[in-house]
Amino acid sequence: MFAAERRQLILEMVRANGAVSLRELARVVQTSEVTVRRDVRALEAEGLLDRRHGGAVLPGGFTRESGFPQKSHLATAEKTAIADLAASLVEEGEAVVVGAGTTTQELARRLARIPGLTVVTNSLLVAQALAHANRVEVVMTGGTLRGSNYALVGSGAEQSLHGLRVSRAFLSGSGLTAERGLSTSNMLSASVDRALVQAAAEVVVLADHTKLGTDTMFQTVPTDVITRLVTDDPPAHDDRAATELQALADQGVQITVAGAAGSGSGGDAAAPPGHRPRRDTALPGQRRTHGGGGPGPQALRSAGALAEQPGERARVADLRRR
Repeated sequence: MFAAERRQLILEMVRANGAVSLRELARVVQTSEVTVRRDVRALEAEGLLDRRHGGAVLPGGFTRESGFPQKSHLATAEKTAIADLAASLVEEGEAVVVGAGTTTQELARRLARIPGLTVVTNSLLVAQALAHANRVEVVMTGGTLRGSNYALVGSGAEQSLHGLRVSRAFLSGSGLTAERGLSTSNMLSASVDRALVQAAAEVVVLADHTKLGTDTMFQTVPTDVITRLVTDDPPAHDDRAATELQALADQGVQITVAGAAGSGSGGDAAAPPGHRPRRDTALPGQRRTHGGGGPGPQALRSAGALAEQPGERARVADLRRR
């Protein structure tokens, strides 16, 4: 394929999806990521698209949000690996909250295999993935349906979360930086995500490498509130992603990398400069738990009355060394 043909195809993909990772572009045009990066730079110089960490977006894409059909086709392999690893953090009988997103939808499909769970969510897609799960109770928030991502938002959703107390929250977003934490481009979605965070003792962020270093309009979870990040292994040449991971680790976020080659050491030691966090590595130390106050144990019936069950563990266990 000639360079002009490649670049036209790249431009069409970005226009159709709003944002596309370099991995996906390289796969579609059947060339290396180095070549795709060169093409993206050329298109950016012409003002046809903007480069973002690990990918390309439409000009002015800082605040643009792709709809669910577009997001569902982006970084699918990475989302699958992240969901597999995140599901291994959940134990039988837990109560968790799961936010809206294509990565959290993948997580929900795996949670369906864990008996005794109670899952609170504002996502219709998460609820649908769990609808026929055996011995998994699904609690939906109230709220107004936001059609672009099939999520319930607004004051109804936030009010239904008052008094909720669970072991951990699983959230995704549009971008993640060490400076601002997790962010999204929609104000209503950000507000509900903050309410979900207040209900949880620990916060687990699911974000593929293309979101690392990306910042969007509305902050949802500050870095100092994030307990753990589950992400995929960035490309070897992606120094920006490695730098962002190290910056997050330096601020106390435990980094768990899906699909990484080799194994990391356990314990609480921080990684040395330039080290790429590997799978099963907690960096640097265990973060103290976070969550808003809530009532004592009571029956699990609705999001407004859900409480932590007696004996339920609210601690993320460090993954065992491979």
